[in-house]
Amino acid sequence: MNLPNKITVSRIILSIITLIFLVLPWYQFGITFPMYSFMGKVVVDTKYVIAGVFFIIASLTDFLDGHIARSHNMVTDFGKVMDAIADKILVNGVLIILAYNGFISIIVPIIIITRDTFVDSIKMVSGSQGKVVAASMLGKAKTICMMLGISFMLFYNLPFQLIHLPLADILIVLACLLSVISGCEYYFNAKEFLFQEK
Repeated sequence: MNLPNKITVSRIILSIITLIFLVLPWYQFGITFPMYSFMGKVVVDTKYVIAGVFFIIASLTDFLDGHIARSHNMVTDFGKVMDAIADKILVNGVLIILAYNGFISIIVPIIIITRDTFVDSIKMVSGSQGKVVAASMLGKAKTICMMLGISFMLFYNLPFQLIHLPLADILIVLACLLSVISGCEYYFNAKEFLFQEK
């Protein structure tokens, strides 16, 4: 297993740890996380801040493993598959938890998961015909916006919340819009492969 693949596997492990950390009923173990108030405007639960640190580290490895794999010609099929799985576990898992806990609308994970399923299906059909649908710049922009938006959300949108700028919400909504647009782009780029008769 080469270095990029090891980084990808470590991201999967860290993603699972992050999700478990967020959903574990710590109070049943007698553990409570401190709450802090910033200027009397924002009350922060440190549990989400700790999860935010985990999330940021995992997100950075997403860009690191891809950069190393491409720059050193170490791209493998295993890496491609596991990288996609790692992204789904990390982003979609955290989005579901944030929606469940009332940080974001349930519409957000529904849009993102539906789009991901749609695009993955297109890639699967195209791949079965030996065709590769390249990742779009819009798709990459969506990923960046979503990871930034989730990071700010886990940090209670600080420091922007102090000036009433909902940057986290803006980034997540933008990510949803880019998700839909890039999903349509994938479809139109692969349409000729999808309806070919074997």
